[in-house]
Amino acid sequence: MASHCSLSTLFPIQSQLDQSLEDATQGEKEQLVYQYLKKIDNGEGLKIPDFPAGLEWLNTEGPLSLSKELAGKVVLLDFFTYCCINCMHILPDLHQLEQRHSVKDGLVIVGVHSAKFPNEKVLDNIRSAVLRYDIHHPVLNDSEASMWHELEVSCWPTLVLLGPRGNLLFSVVGEGHRDRLTLFTDSALRFYGEQGTLKAHAVGIKLYRESLPPSVLSFPGKVAVDDGNRRLVIADTGHHRILVVSFTGHLLHVIGGPKNGRRDGNFSEASFHSPQGVAIKGDTVYVADTENHLIRKIDLLEGRVSTLAGVGAQGTDKEGGAIGTQQPISSPWDVTLGTAGGVDDNVLWIAMAGTHQIWALFLADGKLPKASESKAGVCVRWAGSGNEENRNNAYPHKAGFAQPSGLAWAPEEPWSCLYVADSEGSTIRTLALKDGAVKLLVGGERDPLNLFAFGDVDGKGVDAKLQHPLGVAWAPEQSLLYVADSYNHKIKVVDPKTKQCHTLAGTGEAGDAVGPEFNKCCFNEPGGICVGDGGKLLYVADTNNHVVKVLDLASKTVSLLPIFTECTDSAPSRPVGATKVPTLPKSATRKDMPPVSVSVGQTVVMSVTISLPDGAKLTTEAPSCWALSAEGNEWLLDGRVVTGDIGDLSQPLVVSAKLPAVVKEFNGKPSLSLAVWVFYCTKAGSACTMKAASFTQPLEINTTAGEEEVTVEFAHTF
Repeated sequence: MASHCSLSTLFPIQSQLDQSLEDATQGEKEQLVYQYLKKIDNGEGLKIPDFPAGLEWLNTEGPLSLSKELAGKVVLLDFFTYCCINCMHILPDLHQLEQRHSVKDGLVIVGVHSAKFPNEKVLDNIRSAVLRYDIHHPVLNDSEASMWHELEVSCWPTLVLLGPRGNLLFSVVGEGHRDRLTLFTDSALRFYGEQGTLKAHAVGIKLYRESLPPSVLSFPGKVAVDDGNRRLVIADTGHHRILVVSFTGHLLHVIGGPKNGRRDGNFSEASFHSPQGVAIKGDTVYVADTENHLIRKIDLLEGRVSTLAGVGAQGTDKEGGAIGTQQPISSPWDVTLGTAGGVDDNVLWIAMAGTHQIWALFLADGKLPKASESKAGVCVRWAGSGNEENRNNAYPHKAGFAQPSGLAWAPEEPWSCLYVADSEGSTIRTLALKDGAVKLLVGGERDPLNLFAFGDVDGKGVDAKLQHPLGVAWAPEQSLLYVADSYNHKIKVVDPKTKQCHTLAGTGEAGDAVGPEFNKCCFNEPGGICVGDGGKLLYVADTNNHVVKVLDLASKTVSLLPIFTECTDSAPSRPVGATKVPTLPKSATRKDMPPVSVSVGQTVVMSVTISLPDGAKLTTEAPSCWALSAEGNEWLLDGRVVTGDIGDLSQPLVVSAKLPAVVKEFNGKPSLSLAVWVFYCTKAGSACTMKAASFTQPLEINTTAGEEEVTVEFAHTF
């Protein structure tokens, strides 16, 4: 029966084709695939069951069906789990396919999220991952892996190509199959196009990101502290940039963003792609430019960005040894400075998540334990076989890691090690600086092949349980290690002497409450952590909450790090936050106000009274906000988008904008646009919603001086 058709039926049929393709030319490959399609397209024998009813969808207007919305389409199913680095490596391949073939052409990609960790079953967490990874196609939350089991999928990632009737065509397992995936997809679209069975209708895709308000930070990944200069470096991952802020939250430097790119140069032209790890020494910042597969250097004095390692494309080399800019690397996730057989801080340790290894980039001549000397600029593997496993070993090359994502250097005796947050194995490991021996500190279990020994248990050594930790920070003053236990939404502390691990802050539930007490504070997949002020403070990148939280270890209280949007950087820099207002939802109210006469240099004050339905109140979990823009005439606001939060509707929202003293040429009729996003719940708490509205204020600009301010007042009821 069709309902029992699965990959176990397809693989024996496809295996002969796979073998024939190995030594064929491109023309021969296309002919082989075309003949294969003619052979297997013979009825209902390979038709799969439809998507299970009642499951949650993202990036769509509603549930999709193979027999309805997707009928007449070639459908590519991407079975993934968002923690998996191999699944992340597939996304550029899918993006390339989406650029090559549109929905109108007949191709629809559907992500089927089948979770590894319990935390990954939660729709809000998947939604955050979809935003972080910039996924533009529909995603199904297969939380109980029902479709995974129905099709007999066995590992992440698995890609399954379906014909217009929901019939199995091809499947590829793992990463690194871009050419074959393109071949299969192109051939299927050609074949069914000639058959006349493709349909050009639209599919109800609705991207969640288009309704999001702007924010100063977007999915911050890692943080690093510079106590001497009282400043913090933040990897503003979702905005593809690096921020340097003072301890009081004033912006000192903005480097890169807001869109991804791969360019060296001054701060205004340099670009990154989803940077994660950061390390700072003096006026030099080192960056793990994760999705560019590069290590970058920021010179804060010269105001320039340069590349130290990587070639800008994902590498598969697991040995290294070349000069940095000639050495391909794979998804570096964290960096930290250290010393190896030479002058202080002569090496940059790299958590190479993509190859499950720890690498070393020599900034000056040095020597790894049990290895020959390395010259400055060399980038080489230090530990990890490249196999994804929890294997401890006295020989670093024989040890195995599972997506190492966080590093902390502890040179002091008796520790003298590199601490590693080994995320997929849910462990914290140690890598001895003396001889490279790899040992377990806490988490996981003794079987090196079991990457499912996770949980949330305080305890000692292997009895303690973590869930996908992404960050570690060493406090030498206390001889304690702090851990961002990401998928448990907690900060934990480990005593390496006793191997005891216990919860420091967080409730274990995803949330955004500041507390202020440690046990009442909530996090949402915190990904980065560092120790500041001589071991008195912890700075936590609370990734899915888009903030940095500060934990005071003396008072046991939590606060938010404010980030003020005016940058004191003397070099040209991009504005903070989005460069344009995000797309308002279709349901948003749009009001055009009567024109107002203004003068150059005058301040325009917009005062809007906002009313909610009876009994409704603003939510704290999803902060309401506003954004002021001047699309088409950005010079009115000096090229910026001004944003702010809405915390109280008992008083009018007042937004001011000082106009330039000199009028520039303008397009059409100049105007200011004030957009508001309001999140509120009913009194009974039975329903919560987001509403948005946009108010356009046309300006009639006079070149003669006028009063200091002109105020416009209006009201709106949701």
